[in-house]
Amino acid sequence: MLNKKTIEDINVKGKKVLVRCDFNVPLNDKLEITDESRIEGALPTIKYLLENKAKVILCSHLGRPKGKASKTFSLAPVGKRLSEILDTKVVFAADDTVVGVNAKKAVAELNEGEVVLLENTRFRPEEKGEGDALAKELASLADVFVNDAFGTAHRSHASNVGVTKFLDVAVSGYLIQKEIKFLGNAIEEPKRPFVAILGGAKVSDKISVIENLLNKVDSILIGGGMAYTFLKAQGYTVGTSLVEEDRIDYALKMINEAKKKSVNFVLPVDHLVGAEFSADTEVITTEDENIEEGFMGLDIGPKTAKLYKDIAKDAKTVVWNGPMGVFEFENFAKGTIAVAEGLAEADATTIIGGGDSATAVNTLGFGDKMSHISTGGGASLTFLEGKELPGIMALNDK
Repeated sequence: MLNKKTIEDINVKGKKVLVRCDFNVPLNDKLEITDESRIEGALPTIKYLLENKAKVILCSHLGRPKGKASKTFSLAPVGKRLSEILDTKVVFAADDTVVGVNAKKAVAELNEGEVVLLENTRFRPEEKGEGDALAKELASLADVFVNDAFGTAHRSHASNVGVTKFLDVAVSGYLIQKEIKFLGNAIEEPKRPFVAILGGAKVSDKISVIENLLNKVDSILIGGGMAYTFLKAQGYTVGTSLVEEDRIDYALKMINEAKKKSVNFVLPVDHLVGAEFSADTEVITTEDENIEEGFMGLDIGPKTAKLYKDIAKDAKTVVWNGPMGVFEFENFAKGTIAVAEGLAEADATTIIGGGDSATAVNTLGFGDKMSHISTGGGASLTFLEGKELPGIMALNDK
């Protein structure tokens, strides 16, 4: 468990507090926010600081503007929505340089219990690159730094790691505390049976996760495109399904490792297949693990869905990362729905590891049935790999 100082360990009254949030929200063509969950995730920390009379300075990235200012990637819509939610004026500092004349003026005029939002940190190439220019400028605005952006904690950027070089006080916010609590407890002190459900397209994306979890879980259930590499490694026919030929030996090694460690390594026993990757392709259910030539696996089949659902329902701790099929196609969402139902019905700590799994659970209406939905797909994967997160390691120890 990471023993880092939190906002409750310091005095924030009258202090200028720079908060790194994750306001990387989806916007439509009219630049309207289509999912506010990341804004909602930041609210407990922001409200605590306001109630405790801090002078609050918020910063975040949005999208991938590649170091250039653009209206498309401006945080202006976030500032407007934050004002409405908090029912208080949020001053938006519209500086393409992030820390410019507007930002400095707004911060200088901040009173206790007021908020300033800076422009997209990725408008500056230094955010992701080497050099301390942006980090120094951000730190110069504040007395204290609070990192509450778990979604970027696996990256070492100016606004989450760089600033800690120039501010002595650097602590975590409530969202990061919650992420560490759920993910940390799941990995280090799980109630058993402990089940990991891994999906998504590629084995290569999950290599370190599988290796780390094999030492911790009782069962690993494999779905999504990555399942076909494991099945081919065992000699099954997989048709035109997605296979990483260069990972077949690795897949076989992992299956054998699981046997040695008495981990139940479960692969699909049937599939929903189609002749092409299309929402409209005819859906055919296979009788067993094998897929005929000319067809590709696009979802786990009904027998597998029931098997996975039953294992999930009997678990006490479940970590799920990656959908079971092409869930954005209605005909191939059944496996993902079944797993979500199993978790919703389980008397267990259920943790969704961000990314596509979080989108699937929320889209399917199961979000409020889960113990925790991680706000960071990449960060939660890094955590599940057993690796350190630079954005958290840079904070003050207790």
